[in-house]
Amino acid sequence: MENALVNPYSPQSKIAAYRSVSAHGAVADTHPHALVLTLLDAALERMNAARACIEKGETRRKAGLLHSAVILVAELRGSLNMEKGGPLAVNLSQLYDYMSRRLIHANLNNDSAAVTEVLSLLSEIRGAWAAIGPAVRQSAPQAASAA
Repeated sequence: MENALVNPYSPQSKIAAYRSVSAHGAVADTHPHALVLTLLDAALERMNAARACIEKGETRRKAGLLHSAVILVAELRGSLNMEKGGPLAVNLSQLYDYMSRRLIHANLNNDSAAVTEVLSLLSEIRGAWAAIGPAVRQSAPQAASAA
C-alpha cells in the first residue's frame, strides 16, 4: 500500500505535474465549441464501453465508466448559458438531467437498453453540435471585434 503513495520529489510526480499543466494549457487555448464537442465524445465513448461491459458482466469497470459518463453529462449541463440560451438551454438542461437519471438506472440495473437510449439522445445532440461548428467558429472573431 505504501508504494501507491508518490513522493512529491519523485520523477513521476514531476511528469504528472507537467502533464497536468500541459493539459490545462491546451484546454485554455481551445475554442469553447471544441471543448463541448470533446465532452460529448468522451461521454459517448464511456457509454459505449460501459454497454460492452454490461454484456461481458464486467460490473466494476461498467460502474466506473457510467459514473464518469454521468459526470461528463453534468459538465455539459453546467456549461449551458441559461440566460442567453432561452428555451433551448432549458430543454437541454432537462434532457441532460433525464440522461443522468437513465445512466444511474443503467448502472444500478445493468440495463444496456437504458445506455443505448442515452447514447442515441446524446449522439443526436453531438451531430447537431458538430454541424453548427463552422458557423460558430466564423462568428467568434466578429463577436470579439464587436466587443
